[in-house]
Amino acid sequence: MADRKKKKNAVPGKKYEKRYNEDAACSSQDMIFGRNPVMEALKSGRQIEKIIIAGNSPEGSAVKIEAVARERGIPVIKTEKSALDRLAKGASHQGVAADICPYDYKTLDDIMEKAEAAGEDPLVVILDNLEDPHNLGAIMRTAECAGAHGIIIPKRNSCGLTHTVAKTSAGAIEYMPCVRVTNIVRTIEELKEKGFWIAACDMGGKEYYRTDLGGKLAVVIGSEGAGISRLVRENCDFIVSMPMVGKITSLNASNAAAVILYEIRRQRDGKR
Repeated sequence: MADRKKKKNAVPGKKYEKRYNEDAACSSQDMIFGRNPVMEALKSGRQIEKIIIAGNSPEGSAVKIEAVARERGIPVIKTEKSALDRLAKGASHQGVAADICPYDYKTLDDIMEKAEAAGEDPLVVILDNLEDPHNLGAIMRTAECAGAHGIIIPKRNSCGLTHTVAKTSAGAIEYMPCVRVTNIVRTIEELKEKGFWIAACDMGGKEYYRTDLGGKLAVVIGSEGAGISRLVRENCDFIVSMPMVGKITSLNASNAAAVILYEIRRQRDGKR
């Protein structure tokens, strides 16, 4: 592998704001409704996926809730009151709800400790804006089976650890550390400082089976539609690709992750 070149971080400054997708929401059992309950959840430091506010111009205490959420880096989603009515199923929401995390997120240190306990070089999967909970669950399952030590996801524009993810993972969510970070590019730079090589799974690279995938390694898998973002790709050390000989030019994200992770497993087992 060639010596890696350090690149300056380029972090977009655009604020995150989009309509709330009810189909991607957790069940009402994973949500808190009402201004006071949501504010208390924020004050307690409870892990929150996102804050949902009815209307484009919050009033009263909803303004403070939005400010606190943004200060903590929690996405704030604006939606119609009717959407919150459906989610609340009769509960009083006062125009505010919080989508809470049913599972705890871990840290990079947790991943390193897992790898050390296994006596292996750390293997990490970085998911760049993966939004489908079924894909995230499937990747967690494959990662656990293939011997990866952790998964990294961004806080924004990404699916979190929901019950759908847990169900699809077939229990792997209990064993696979998942770290949620503010910025993927900064996290890549942090991993490089720890001695990691960063491989982007994308088009235009060397065939994965002809690439040395040993050592401390983080593999970046892109989103279902857009793939790996430009800034993330530019900060990777090299690109690995899969030959596409059919009429379809890409694999599902979870399928691509499975192919790459088991090639890494094959190379690691071959060196023992």
